[in-house]
Amino acid sequence: MAKVDWAEIPQRDFRVPDVAPLADLTAELTELLGHPDPRLRGEVALPVLSTWIARGVYDDLLPGLGDGIATGLVRGLGEQGTDSVFRRSSSAVVLANCILRDIRQPLVPKARVVDWADRIATWLLAERDLRGYVPGKGWAKAIAHGADALGAFASSPHCGRPELAVILDVLGERVTAKVDEVWSAGEADRLAAATLQLLRRNLVPLDDVEDWAMGIGKRALGATEQRRKPDPSAVNADSFLRALYLQLALGPEPPATRADLVLTLVSMLRELHPELLGRPR
Repeated sequence: MAKVDWAEIPQRDFRVPDVAPLADLTAELTELLGHPDPRLRGEVALPVLSTWIARGVYDDLLPGLGDGIATGLVRGLGEQGTDSVFRRSSSAVVLANCILRDIRQPLVPKARVVDWADRIATWLLAERDLRGYVPGKGWAKAIAHGADALGAFASSPHCGRPELAVILDVLGERVTAKVDEVWSAGEADRLAAATLQLLRRNLVPLDDVEDWAMGIGKRALGATEQRRKPDPSAVNADSFLRALYLQLALGPEPPATRADLVLTLVSMLRELHPELLGRPR
């Protein structure tokens, strides 16, 4: 294959070079998704693939592209502190773009899109490398990118009430999962944004959402009960509830259940922080 100067592609309005078949170009870009050099990964591979997907370059190949990208979600899964996280996290970003393209231009059968979402959910729950920024190697933030991908699927017409219920459970499990560190790369905000995408579909019953939120609140209660040595998992759950309240109260396109859910979250946050907000009435 002729050598491609990938750094020049963004500078040339992301035009597809004619020096090699698209399949070969894609294979090289896919490998760069896991490169430890943040410039090759974040300034070349991700924006080039994302732009080509959005512009329809892969429209005739989108199902196969998504399948290929999804295999990157399991590369080194279970490892912590290694470079393999970059491939997994970047694969989630590209797969989200495949789903968004299918929303704008229906190209992929429902079963295939649901399979992608299942792979994303399975990976997100199993991911153990929760680093945000890695010195010298750039952003990893697998949880944030996984949340974005589930949010994209929640917006898909292929995602009905049963699938939305599963996504809600996955988000809750990820929020309350036992971890050793407090989130530091916007994970709470991105998980909350994915939840809002789901709620805007207005398909999940209010009672189910309130029960789900209260379960997270019970997990977060540990953040205020363990003053000397807070449980990072409880702190993360608390941060998520704050982010969800803020986005639900102030965000655009509110779901039909916004008023009721805001009241529920206010009550929970008062219980979590009585010294700041007062006791729930």
